[in-house]
Order: sequence, then structure tokens, then C-alpha cells
Amino acid sequence: MAELIARSRRYNITPAISVRPFDALAESIAYQQLSGKAAATIFGRVRALYPKRKWLDPEQLLATPDETLRAAGLSRAKTAALKDLAAKTIDGTVPSARALIRMTDDEIITRLTTVRGIGRWTVEMLLLFDLGRLDIWPVDDYGVRKGFAKTFGRRKLPTPKQLMKFGEKWRPYRSVAAWYFWRALDAPEKVNRFDS
Repeated sequence: MAELIARSRRYNITPAISVRPFDALAESIAYQQLSGKAAATIFGRVRALYPKRKWLDPEQLLATPDETLRAAGLSRAKTAALKDLAAKTIDGTVPSARALIRMTDDEIITRLTTVRGIGRWTVEMLLLFDLGRLDIWPVDDYGVRKGFAKTFGRRKLPTPKQLMKFGEKWRPYRSVAAWYFWRALDAPEKVNRFDS
């Protein structure tokens, strides 16, 4: 682990100055199961439906016909998920940024995973990258599992349950460990000169 940290880009996640949970989660939904470029194009089209607005407005999105969102490139499932996110933002299920900051990680996960299309991993990414929480351990993340296996020379990826157990040694800084396991995948594979 020390070797990985020494050769990697330094951990640099800090809490966002202002987090808008509705916008962050809407973007996460749009990006699910798509390449970054395709998702950015589609989300850009969704944003363009509301010109002159810096942020998405849940009430406006809820009032937008499904066909309009579908024409922007969203699937039926993502359209339904965005509408549910908007409704649950309006009714307070999705907390305000101010409320989020005062909540525990588990409270946030419990609340936000009630929204259609938002699972634990999506909430963990919000906690880690937007709120800058230091003890998030996304054991279902393929990159973290693969980076762990690469760092420790394991042929097989650890299961989420195994990774949960390993992660205890990095508590309360498991976000930092996850960051470095992602960085492990940035480094080229070592080539054995006898393999060629």
C-alpha cells in the first residue's frame, strides 16, 4: 500500500463548496451504464431543456412531459427515476444540502436509496466525492475491488464481503484507501521481461 501511495497522485478529494443533492443525483442517474461521453451529451440535452437556469428545478422537471425527456436521450427507466427523484426532493425525502451535512452516512444511504434508480453505490459516490466523507468504503465498486487485487497481487477479485473485512484496517479513512485502489488502475501493468 505504501508503494502504491508513493507512486500515485495524492488524495485530493475535498467537500464541494455547495452541494445540490437533486442536481448531483440527477446527473448520477443520467450517467448510469453509459460511457462518460454519451452520458455527458444526454445530460447536456436535459439541462438545455431549462435554459437560463443554473440548477435543475425539481418542480419543472416533474412538469416536463416524459416524451420530452425521452427525446433528450433518457431511457424510460431513467425518466421514471428522475421523476421519482424530483417528487422525493419536493416531499423532503431527499434532504437539502444543509440537512445532508448534519446527517450520518447511514442515514443518508437509507434516505436516498428509497429513490427509484438510486442504489447504495450511487449514494456512496455522493458521500465520497461531493460531501468529502472520509470513511466511505464502496465494496461493490469494481474499480476498488480490481485495484485491491492488483495492489496485493491477487489473481481473483475479492468479494464485497471479503473487501468489507479487509477495509476495517483502514477505518476511519477508507475513502482514502478506495481512492488509492482506483489510482492503482491508472498505473501500467508491470511487464515481466521473460513473458515476451
